[in-house]
Amino acid sequence: MKALQQLTKRLEDMEALDRFADLVQRVVSRIVPQESARKDLLSGTWLGRPLHPVLTDVVMGTWTSTSALDVLGGKRAEQAADQLVFIGTVAALPTIAAGLSDWAELWGAQQRVGSVHALGNATAFSLQIFSIKARRGGKRKKACLLSLASLVIAGASANLGGYLSFVKGVGVNQTAFENWPQEWTPVILAEDLAEDTLTPARADGARIMLYKKGEQLYALSDRCSHRGCPLHLGQVNDLMLECSCHGSIFRLSDGEVLRGPATVPAPTYEVRYQNEKVEVRRTLR
Repeated sequence: MKALQQLTKRLEDMEALDRFADLVQRVVSRIVPQESARKDLLSGTWLGRPLHPVLTDVVMGTWTSTSALDVLGGKRAEQAADQLVFIGTVAALPTIAAGLSDWAELWGAQQRVGSVHALGNATAFSLQIFSIKARRGGKRKKACLLSLASLVIAGASANLGGYLSFVKGVGVNQTAFENWPQEWTPVILAEDLAEDTLTPARADGARIMLYKKGEQLYALSDRCSHRGCPLHLGQVNDLMLECSCHGSIFRLSDGEVLRGPATVPAPTYEVRYQNEKVEVRRTLR
């Protein structure tokens, strides 16, 4: 386990990967630009959660079943194994596309680990293509070995994907662990809240973003649920807040995602004037 951690740390420090990663990211960003329908589709905005992890289950499940049938199924399982490897390989196409779309937003150590993760997945995909070709040519043993090698590489790559998600927090709701104030909590003097201005504040350690429009007050978490960028650095148009980092748009009234790549709504607060101060408390849903 320690050796695996050391290996991952070495990948994070491999600056030699940066030139390759920067080149590929520029290409991906042109094909799937921010603030586009393609970006929302591949991010999973329409699903309410990241799309890439959902698709990986289909690919890994079918490829694992393929190798299990290859090894244990015998002659009667050959057709089923061939069908499964084909399904998994077709499903890998949107999975890779969604993964590249997410990876195009990363930088530094996350970008480097993501680069190796992507290369591993591309290698596993290629091996399955060769396996399908071998199956159609009647070369069963070669096909089985290719699929098994692909599965091993895909598993190692999946480990890096898990590291990005569960250690580095890529794709995780960045507001999930905020310490929300449940009672009315003063955050700023009323005179300090300017009209039409995104104003940062804090409530019991939680980062709050305030906005005043006429007599109406709005309060959201100041962390974008997508990558944690400060929302008070964004801009408001027609009571819709656009994050300055990746262009996600949230509705001020209820925090709903109107445009991705964010998939989770921004947490909102009830807000009021009390004793010449602005107070907030977490909105219960």
